[in-house]
Amino acid sequence: MNLQSERLKLTEITPEDIETLHTLNSIPEIDEFNTLGIPKDIESTKKIYQPVIDDQKSKERKLYCWLILKKSGDEVIGVSGMKLSLDRFRMGEIYYNLSPDYWGWGFATEVAETLINFGFEKLNLHRIEAGVATENKRSIRVLEKVGMTQEGIRRKILPIRGVWKDNFHYAILEDDERRG
Repeated sequence: MNLQSERLKLTEITPEDIETLHTLNSIPEIDEFNTLGIPKDIESTKKIYQPVIDDQKSKERKLYCWLILKKSGDEVIGVSGMKLSLDRFRMGEIYYNLSPDYWGWGFATEVAETLINFGFEKLNLHRIEAGVATENKRSIRVLEKVGMTQEGIRRKILPIRGVWKDNFHYAILEDDERRG
């Protein structure tokens, strides 16, 4: 299930993408608010993404992960994903990580909009959520720009480099006004 926006293509990951994913997850700026930490080796990266790749064969999918590529040139600029809840709740949680070279260009907003539209229009979700470290001002701005509402704070829930960090909880409902 590949997705497109005005400037981007989101292509589902394959086993051949593990090295690219490893390189992305090894960028210190991406790791700043990432609970995974920098993977110690390519096998660690494979263990992270293998369940997502395996889920692609499932009839009742719960995990999606896409490489983010610029349409012009097919350059990989990041990774994004969505994890679905049990069917009766009709919820999904989105995430995105972009290479720092592409921060400030509106790409994260475009990705978040694309994921939200996919969730509501193709997956028939009722609610889409996102968590963000309270110190991650850039991502907070993205979530608010796409119409997500801050619903609360989860205290000391994010283990980031051995320190417990607080997390803002954001969500948008199927009948909320959306930007895209």
